[in-house]
Amino acid sequence: MATSTPTPDGDHTAHGYIDDKKKYLARLKRIEGQARGLHRMVDEEQYCIDILTQISALTKALEGVAIGLLDDHLKHCVVNAAKTGGDEAELKLKEASDAIARLVRS
Repeated sequence: MATSTPTPDGDHTAHGYIDDKKKYLARLKRIEGQARGLHRMVDEEQYCIDILTQISALTKALEGVAIGLLDDHLKHCVVNAAKTGGDEAELKLKEASDAIARLVRS
């Protein structure tokens, strides 16, 4: 589980994913390569089904990043806000619910 880290200004804590930042950046770099590959496939007029297969793989990779970030958000930001209670807790719960709704719709 990610931990809270003070930011340089000392006023806020780091985002929940900060401990896994390198992992996320590596995953996003692979996704970027997949997107370039899709562009190349279309440019080279590859078979439609092959392109659709790669789009499906890219979609799943993005969903994996989204689920990981959501998990980190729940474990870090939402839990910390729930511990303090009040308006901040309500805001973080609403943010999480809205993010889940967006993921479900996509």
